[in-house]
Amino acid sequence: MINGFRNEYISGIKASASHRSTVESVQYFTTMAGWVEVAIVVGCCANVLGALTWEMDPQHLTRPVTYAAQPQQVIRRSVASTPIEKCQVKEEEKITCGTPAITIAQCDAINCCFDGWRCYYGKAVTVQCSRDGQFVVVVARDSTRPNLDLDSISLLGGQDAPCKPVGTTTVFAVYQFPVTACGTTLMEDSGYVVYENSMTSSYDVGIGPRGSITRDSHFELRFQCKYSDTAVEVLIVEVNTVAPPAPVAVPGPISLVLRLARGQCYNEGCVEDVEAYTSYYSEADYPVVKVLKEPVYVEVNIERRTDSNLVLNLEHCWATSTPSPLSLPKWDLMVDGCPSQDDRYLTSVIPVSGVVFPTHYKRFVVKMFTFVDAHTLAPLKDRVFIHCSTEVCYATGNHSCQQSCNRQRRDVAVSLAEETSVVSSGELILTRTTCQA
Repeated sequence: MINGFRNEYISGIKASASHRSTVESVQYFTTMAGWVEVAIVVGCCANVLGALTWEMDPQHLTRPVTYAAQPQQVIRRSVASTPIEKCQVKEEEKITCGTPAITIAQCDAINCCFDGWRCYYGKAVTVQCSRDGQFVVVVARDSTRPNLDLDSISLLGGQDAPCKPVGTTTVFAVYQFPVTACGTTLMEDSGYVVYENSMTSSYDVGIGPRGSITRDSHFELRFQCKYSDTAVEVLIVEVNTVAPPAPVAVPGPISLVLRLARGQCYNEGCVEDVEAYTSYYSEADYPVVKVLKEPVYVEVNIERRTDSNLVLNLEHCWATSTPSPLSLPKWDLMVDGCPSQDDRYLTSVIPVSGVVFPTHYKRFVVKMFTFVDAHTLAPLKDRVFIHCSTEVCYATGNHSCQQSCNRQRRDVAVSLAEETSVVSSGELILTRTTCQA
């Protein structure tokens, strides 16, 4: 779920009485896993957009638009926890939106960006409707985090013409099709004629013996063109959050703690895997918000011991969607102290440095993921908890206690009381990155 957001209210716009008809395009979409509908209203007057034709040149796509009237204003509210700078598009990647004579106000009204010279599409999903009954949908690769695979997108009516892109670049896919094509549904709603379609993306799923996950952005977009003589539209979007539970720890005979590191590189030449462990999230920082494939730096350590012969070993580390380490689904991160081979994004073990007793610590990094339903493969949960079962070994002259990943099952030296402790992280939440209007 989205962390820290109250109910969002997004209002439509009342059209000028002089306009013959009005078009409103409404975007509904989720990125990441699960179904929380986030809406952005992108309105434009029906007599603003003229005939739409696309042509390719070596640098970008262009779309000539004839403006017959001043576009209506669009009211926007951001619903993203980590807003994307949608207008930061490289010059060679820009796709022109409108004619060279378009004004800043007109460019803004059709949900595009203006750089002082021309109007262009931003790093977002932009939906526009034309007077002659055409959907125009421009999808940016950078509209989600991690980036969206543009080849994985399909409309309700499939991926054949006219439902396939009319133009693509490395960073944008452009769709233009009649409002009556590609599986569009027609309905009437309080004086509106409403055309609705949807767009989804495919994603890779990792299937394990006790759970399934994905690290790909899951993109779902439902969009509408509404036609009427005049329009007053109010859209209410509710974004519900779940109260975060406290971090969980189960103490053993020796006090252990699992922490998530938060250090970042700011200086040239710094090593991210080293710098990460210079600071940590506190209990007040939970739930920690991450995006898919973002690194999660984990540390387990023995507390308040100064015996250099003590060696901390990780038996098993896994993730669940609830605070309970026994709950299902679960996903293995470390097995017998080694990265799980069932995950193609292998957990990375980080060498310990910068501490007095390195053998008291274990560090590893995983790429953020979300659980999916084992049967439907639909994204299931936005919450992830990390757990590790640990063993503390006492090193002697004959036994170093060091774990080896070259054997099926490592040999263990004398352990303290042969007991295993389980330590758990606080809550990790996926942030839903939404496209900026």
